Amino acid sequence: MVLHSEIANSIVDIGKLMYHKGWVAANDGNISVRVDAERILCTPTGVSKGMMRPEDMLIVDLDGRKLEGERACTTEIQMHCTIYKLRRDVNAVVHAHPPVSTGFAVAGRALNLAILPEAVVTLGTVPLADYGLPGTAELSRQLAPFIPNHDAMLMANHGVVCYGETLEKAFFRLETVEHLARISLVAELLGGPRLLPRREVDKLMEARGRYGIQFATGAEPEAPIAAEDMIAMKREDRFEVTREELVSVLDEVLRARGVLAG
Repeated sequence: MVLHSEIANSIVDIGKLMYHKGWVAANDGNISVRVDAERILCTPTGVSKGMMRPEDMLIVDLDGRKLEGERACTTEIQMHCTIYKLRRDVNAVVHAHPPVSTGFAVAGRALNLAILPEAVVTLGTVPLADYGLPGTAELSRQLAPFIPNHDAMLMANHGVVCYGETLEKAFFRLETVEHLARISLVAELLGGPRLLPRREVDKLMEARGRYGIQFATGAEPEAPIAAEDMIAMKREDRFEVTREELVSVLDEVLRARGVLAG
């Protein structure tokens, strides 16, 4: 029980940090820590993350069934359980609604551009999972394909979830996601980001191993979009026509609208 008490105190501390940073409002967000192979210590529902007490925590099994605790379990527990089942190296999960990164999720945009070396090394990319109703199995189904080879993801029209070997690492990943989103937004407002070239992105992705950042699943990390990738994507989006073809199309449109005689 001493270990559980220490973990509960850590969850309370992280909850306060999330609340005071403005990443959650009212009773939003949830946190969990794996205490052993079969049990998870998690936050309750209906309690502000800035006002939790250690005794508010619950213990549930890997299917989300409550084993100990006075309060009702977080409604998002199935999402946490899905992550723990798919990633045996993960021992903590943090979910919140940081305003800027959640704004990207609402806009339908992943954080997948190579703009910051630290973010490339720490996160690789932050994908966007399709919308699933919070607190339901549908949300877990949308997240499942990304869990094995990502440590953080955006959830469409919902928020952000991050996880790691420790609660501290999960929290720091959440902090990095929001930091990346804020810088991305400022770059957009200033005319758009200048992406790192592919050779630099490859070096940074290789550095992940030196920093001990790797997936226990054996999955290959997804590299963010580099400058050359963006140029190629823009070329694919272009539609080229000759002058004669353009004149012919304009003639057809104008005749259809009665501007030119048939």
